[in-house]
Amino acid sequence: MTIYNLISFSGIFILMFCAWVFSKNRWNVNWRVVFWGVVLQLVFAFFIFFVPAGLWVFHWVNDAVIKVISFANEGMYFVFGPLAVSPGTTGKAGEQSVGFILAFQALPAAIFFSSLMALLYYFKIMQKVVKVFSYIFTKLMRISGAEALCTSSNIVVGVESVFTIRPYIEAMTLSELCMVLTAGMATIASTVIAIYVSVLSKNFPAIAGHLVSASVLSAPAAVVMSKLLYPEDEHPKTLGTIVEGQYEQYASWIESAITGAQEGVKLVIGIIALLLAFLSLLAMCNWFIGVAGNWVGGFAGIQPDLSLQKLLSYIFYPFAFIIGVPLSDIPKVSMMLGERSILTELVPYQHLAQYITSGQMTNPRSIVLSAYALCGFAHIASLAIFIGGISAIVPGRTKDLAKIGFRALFAATLACLMTGAVAGVFITEGSNALIRF
Repeated sequence: MTIYNLISFSGIFILMFCAWVFSKNRWNVNWRVVFWGVVLQLVFAFFIFFVPAGLWVFHWVNDAVIKVISFANEGMYFVFGPLAVSPGTTGKAGEQSVGFILAFQALPAAIFFSSLMALLYYFKIMQKVVKVFSYIFTKLMRISGAEALCTSSNIVVGVESVFTIRPYIEAMTLSELCMVLTAGMATIASTVIAIYVSVLSKNFPAIAGHLVSASVLSAPAAVVMSKLLYPEDEHPKTLGTIVEGQYEQYASWIESAITGAQEGVKLVIGIIALLLAFLSLLAMCNWFIGVAGNWVGGFAGIQPDLSLQKLLSYIFYPFAFIIGVPLSDIPKVSMMLGERSILTELVPYQHLAQYITSGQMTNPRSIVLSAYALCGFAHIASLAIFIGGISAIVPGRTKDLAKIGFRALFAATLACLMTGAVAGVFITEGSNALIRF
């Protein structure tokens, strides 16, 4: 075990301490939830990184996701032709790539994945996966059945997870609502995994396995951070009980595939709209910050190169250190963490791919930890989406959701960092989990 592994291990508890310091009621924390949440993460990470069977599962999942994405590429090539040919490859007719185009080579994969997930739900495969995690969370951590079900659903879907607990939302406590928001923002949906894999797989062949692993690890991390920041001080109606989720019923598998594809189109359009708006707003914000910085710096005879991302990176600098990122890569990782908080996780994942390609980031530990710590919807746009989505189902809880929203975002951010720290405990230079870099 190296010094960085020890730093990562210490980072788990430092992050929990941060959550406890800002807790709404730090003397009412349910330490059983915290204990089992940490244990579940460590056991799962140990299984994936060191147990032969776990390593086999890791690589099987990675290869399966990569293979499924290759099927999506067939549809993308048929629709977009040469525009869908990624750099370093040629089309079936010998077309050369015109360069990486996010809108044609990565985002459309989410449409196929959305349709595939709808089929898996139609055949009741995903319901069984969700139920296993829900049972574990309910029995070990003694959280409410509704919380456990929603958190488990978030491992595979996004804001749609709240529909599985629709009958219970109206009567949920504020702590439960905070948990629902945190779990949604601390994890990622399987539909967007396809996008990140498309962006990173050529430079980081094992990325699919790591992203799936990160999403699973982030679920108990979300429970821990949410219950530290907003401990339960009421009595949830479904406490300690297993609840059945509500799932949309389709008349046939064809209907489910079509509906899933249509939902995927909405997702892709939404991502494009968010990127266009937020990147443009960021450019405008950075112009004002640059002008102000140059004006102030003029009095001191300096010309500071300031931007919102750089200012946020200073906040995340110590967090990048405590999760175990090597010192030389902390500036880049903290910058990506700052970007994620305002620009969604897609932009920093693109930058991670660029860092790897250009040789600016070569340490496998830094690359893997970045992938884990960035794996979550912990950003402003996602907060608005989740609050808006839940409010549409239960308008009467809008005021409560707005009240706890930023606390949940903070909890989700800490949960993603905790996931990175847990991965950092088990990553070594000779770790088999880094194979195929």
